[in-house]
Amino acid sequence: MMWWHEVTAREPEFAARVRQRFQKTKQCTLATIRKSGAPRISATELDFTEDELWLGCIAGSVKARDLRRDPRLALHCGTIDIPDTHQGAWVGDAKLAGVAHEFTDPDRPGGSHRFRIAVTEITYLTIAPTEDHLVLETWHPDRGLRRRRR
Repeated sequence: MMWWHEVTAREPEFAARVRQRFQKTKQCTLATIRKSGAPRISATELDFTEDELWLGCIAGSVKARDLRRDPRLALHCGTIDIPDTHQGAWVGDAKLAGVAHEFTDPDRPGGSHRFRIAVTEITYLTIAPTEDHLVLETWHPDRGLRRRRR
């Protein structure tokens, strides 16, 4: 598990592309674990500030309750369709898994929740500029960055 600034220090170019991809859309999808153990997906917004990855939630929201109970999560960037032509220009698809750590700030308005995300895995998928294969990049704290063609 690593904080975003540690991921950036180890793999600056990869981390920059993943961050840029998540910032292409305002919304992304958050997966949490319900009290029953079933998955829950919700729209959310990420915030890359102070060289860290943050997630905010409305006070008392089900997302916040899920993360307080079980801090494991997955995030998927907002989906952008692959263009019909020039598929190699597609911006790609980014996902990450991690653990939410609640940050208590008495100055936050309305008692909203703020979580700092420790990253456990990142996946980034693109189409090669030659448009003849996919490029799958995965990063894990123990294994580092791996790139595969599919």
